[in-house]
Amino acid sequence: MKKKLNKSIFGGALLMAIAGMGLTSCSSDFLDTNPTDRVGTDEVWSTYNMANDVVNGVYKRFYYENGKECPDWQDWDCATEVADLDANWSGYAWARGRANASWWGFSDLWKRYYEEIYRADNVIVNLNQCTAMSESERARDIAECKFLRAWAYYRANVLWRGVPIYLEPVEYGQDTKARNTEDEVWEQIIQDCTDAINEPNLPNKYSTSDQNYGRVTKAAAYYLRGQVYLWKKQWANAEADFREITTMGFQLFPDYKNMFKAANEKNDEYIFQYEYSDDVGLGSLLGRSHGNRVTYTADGFGCWNNIIPNPYFVDSYQYANGKPFDMDEVIPGYSKMNPKARSVYFLRNGLDPNSSDARLKAGYQQMVEYGSDMSKYDKDGNEERILKVYKDRDPRMLMNFITPYSTYQGGATADCWNYTLRWPYIGSDNAAPYDLRSDTNDRFYYLFRKYVPEGREVKDGLNSSIDTPIFRYAGALLSLAEALNEQGKTDEAVQYVNQVRGRIPGLALLNSNEWTTVKGQDDMRTRLMNEYKWELCGEGQLYWKEQRWGTWLDTKLGTNRTTVTDPAQMNGANGMTEIWGTKRYTNNYIGEYVNVFAIPESEIERNPNLTQNPGW
Repeated sequence: MKKKLNKSIFGGALLMAIAGMGLTSCSSDFLDTNPTDRVGTDEVWSTYNMANDVVNGVYKRFYYENGKECPDWQDWDCATEVADLDANWSGYAWARGRANASWWGFSDLWKRYYEEIYRADNVIVNLNQCTAMSESERARDIAECKFLRAWAYYRANVLWRGVPIYLEPVEYGQDTKARNTEDEVWEQIIQDCTDAINEPNLPNKYSTSDQNYGRVTKAAAYYLRGQVYLWKKQWANAEADFREITTMGFQLFPDYKNMFKAANEKNDEYIFQYEYSDDVGLGSLLGRSHGNRVTYTADGFGCWNNIIPNPYFVDSYQYANGKPFDMDEVIPGYSKMNPKARSVYFLRNGLDPNSSDARLKAGYQQMVEYGSDMSKYDKDGNEERILKVYKDRDPRMLMNFITPYSTYQGGATADCWNYTLRWPYIGSDNAAPYDLRSDTNDRFYYLFRKYVPEGREVKDGLNSSIDTPIFRYAGALLSLAEALNEQGKTDEAVQYVNQVRGRIPGLALLNSNEWTTVKGQDDMRTRLMNEYKWELCGEGQLYWKEQRWGTWLDTKLGTNRTTVTDPAQMNGANGMTEIWGTKRYTNNYIGEYVNVFAIPESEIERNPNLTQNPGW
């Protein structure tokens, strides 16, 4: 994508034509009112450059623009048990029990997806008018836009379970449609992907040295069509699509942690990704929302940790040998303690009410007042004790998250220091003991490591150039394993999961010991769900899968869907949670209907043919 995009066009007149705005003009004998600052839609097909820019406009929907949130909402893991949105922010309101049919997020996503669909339709219907572009390039671009249209419809259909299908650009004033059924939308996605797959001018993949690397390929279309087949439980069709991807030259990048770094963003694991640059308006927001206050930014103020990993998810990572993790085995009696009392195990060394260091003295008093059981505090070995919790675990845990007393190289000062996540915080950005500073410094949370720039890796962490994989080969292998397992081919499914696990040094393969032995189809199904989460967390992929599995209501809101009514007892994964289990907030369960989005009230007012989803 990067090579093809003409950024100067995006800020100017042609984008108005792409978006279907300013399409009419009028004149009189006395005054010529034809606009001179924009190009009409009929004219954009008259030259190669203008037509090419219209195609680029379809890709542009993936970018941050006009000071607004990333159009594709890449922080979707906040809507799952993986993470929670910082209490100071108002997004993901349906997952927090705060939404109604007029909530801005519903209308925002509807608008974004249909603008993407409009732009794709515009190319699909009109590009063949551009005879200045070769027939083969036109065919390739139309195939790309059919995939991109399918990608927009896929997300819309997951969220609303039936939306209107438009296959040509709808101009202002034209009749609008009623909703198509969920299955009709799935079938349209399958058709668009099939058309892209059948287009001879669309390659299977691009090499990392090809200037077209990052554009849509047949592999992306196979991946998306395979996901729809999984939704429809057409397991054999899904197996065929994901198996096809294994023949196309993709491979797992050997270094999981560094795959998500700027230096390695072109690699043969990525099948479909959003490509970013550090140009204003064309950067990723993941560094900003996943970062921390010592992440480098050009303005010197650091990034934000808007997205808070949930400790119950982090604790779900097994030991590297496959043995389930149990905090009580490391710290006997931990789970029976009040969360505030057990915070004592996460405290830094050296806290002392009699210390000559005022910071350590004040820190001790702070934790007494907080409710830590200081009778269990080990002044000289507290850090070493808690580090045993994170020892010998699945290595992806430490690659994805910054855990207590692990280090992170920040770039907020003139020198790039290695900061340590300690509690309570007493440090300074530019002086020992170099505590890692966050914008939630009044509490102690896990932080993300994945996607967060280190040192001076990028020019500005707020507008990060690090690409975001949407489909990658590891996901294709796990999807193939899922399709096989659902057909009863569990032994073969194990082979593909083991390819993913085998990339991680020291991680035990399935069926290699007593803890990793697969005990049938149901056991494998659970293992696969976990494997998706441990592998893909932080990448915005899991909400869509949990909707497909039908597990989302349980995993995100489960504690509020039981007979538990005392908030003090709700110590499960529901809501923003400190590392030791104290709640900042719990999500409010308002009904089963939140599993499917409301049709935006504003859209129903504009289009009375639309019907509302039940409950809203």
